Amino acid sequence: MGLMAGTGMLRAWGAPMHMAMPRKSSGLCRHDIADQTAVPRLLDPSRLTPFVDPLPLPPSLRASHGEVLRIAMRETTQRLHRDLPPTRLWTYGGSFPGPTIEARSGSALKVEWISHLPAKHFLPIDHHVCGAEADIPEVRSVVHVHGARVPASADGYPTDWFVPGQSRRQDYPNGQDAATLWYHDHTMGIERLNLYAGMLGMYLLRDEHEASLGLPAGEFEWPLMLSDRLLTEDGQLYYPVSGVSDAPWVPEVFGNVMLVNGAVLPKLDVRARRYRFRVLNAANGRFFRLSLRGQRPFLQIGSDQGLLSSPVTQTSLFLAPGERADLVVDFANLAGSQVELMNDSLPLMRFDIAAAKEDDVSRVPAVLRDVPRVAESTANMTRVLSIDEYSDCVAEPMLMLLDGKRWQDPVSEKPRLGSTEIWSLVNLTGDTHPIHLHLVRFQILDRRPFDVNAYLESKTLRYTGPAQPPPTHEAGWKDTAQVYPGMVTRYIITFDGYTGRYVWHCHLLEHASNEMMRPFEVLA
Repeated sequence: MGLMAGTGMLRAWGAPMHMAMPRKSSGLCRHDIADQTAVPRLLDPSRLTPFVDPLPLPPSLRASHGEVLRIAMRETTQRLHRDLPPTRLWTYGGSFPGPTIEARSGSALKVEWISHLPAKHFLPIDHHVCGAEADIPEVRSVVHVHGARVPASADGYPTDWFVPGQSRRQDYPNGQDAATLWYHDHTMGIERLNLYAGMLGMYLLRDEHEASLGLPAGEFEWPLMLSDRLLTEDGQLYYPVSGVSDAPWVPEVFGNVMLVNGAVLPKLDVRARRYRFRVLNAANGRFFRLSLRGQRPFLQIGSDQGLLSSPVTQTSLFLAPGERADLVVDFANLAGSQVELMNDSLPLMRFDIAAAKEDDVSRVPAVLRDVPRVAESTANMTRVLSIDEYSDCVAEPMLMLLDGKRWQDPVSEKPRLGSTEIWSLVNLTGDTHPIHLHLVRFQILDRRPFDVNAYLESKTLRYTGPAQPPPTHEAGWKDTAQVYPGMVTRYIITFDGYTGRYVWHCHLLEHASNEMMRPFEVLA
């Protein structure tokens, strides 16, 4: 799917490579009739000088025992590249991305999120989208720590929002293994706009086991938060619209520039030794296919919910929005040279390696931790849940649903606390959907191709090939996974932690806004 911008379709610079299947449409939709909304002149990214700005390192926040971290949300400006004027943004803590929260497993953390945002949004709100109706405040906020096992009251439920001038304290028990988590806005109806405006940051959870491994640490550990934006010639954010003035929602958004830690084409000076990179895909809709130029190998040591059982040698890595990867790159054999981090054929940033080799006391053990596979026989229930897309204009605009249900339909998934379930996600659409569950971690059991038409006609699952186990780098603990078109992807999930109401949704944010999000309730 391309990017709708004004009166036409634009395939943006470096658009993601979805696994595509044809869609059918039965007629002309309201969104096909444009009102000739003007599209601003967009930046030509080729005119930006590459690798002149240092890679930004967001500030770190750590809380001492009993202390409350106070993080303000406010509008600010920030230069995304030396050759651009400052860009208007909404941020946590005054920077994009926001500060990296450093937490310890088993040590509870309290954060007060304070909104100093303006009363009016600077990006286009669609009041037809569920949760963004015209009779509620235009600017709202609620924060979700993605991947955190927290009580329902602290999860950032989409309708539990607050407005400028208010604040919300959320308690994070951190009762889980070390992992690369992140926080972002999760407000019903405008989450996609608030994240696009800049409201996201990293949340690193550490534990004693991870610290004992001798992995690169301190100045040799960096977050790499990947995103993309459409920028105008004067360096301002442009969020595309449908062309219909009162219904601006578009199904996907891809930018003309890609950013690492909020910078376009930055560089990082590194020493000739190992570095650890915590990589996050924080884009609204872009998938990143990462590699080092020349297909140089690197190690993947972790995924969404912490360390893998052992390192995996990679030459490329495909990350969907919301997914994370924990990587180790050894620059020892590249002393005195340069190497670029690529997204397909396009550079994201450059590493400049010092000429002098040095003693490196860090290591990557052959065994990282025990990650036992969850046996299917432990499941108490199997649910078959479809991923649906309606583009025949029965609903305007295109409608995207989980298991054929809207957000406000009664809760249908009610697992018991401590139970284990298999969720078979039946993808009937033409896109790969990164499906995320709040509260829990899960493992991918397998993916299996099926006859889509047979399912549409009679809800009969007719498999057309063998089940495919997850590759090694996806065999650890996950909270977001890619659900491919024309395949059934099975998650096995134990509902540990807390009772209460949470959500599951597609992490393509424009999809989640158009009802590809559903509540589930964990019962005692």
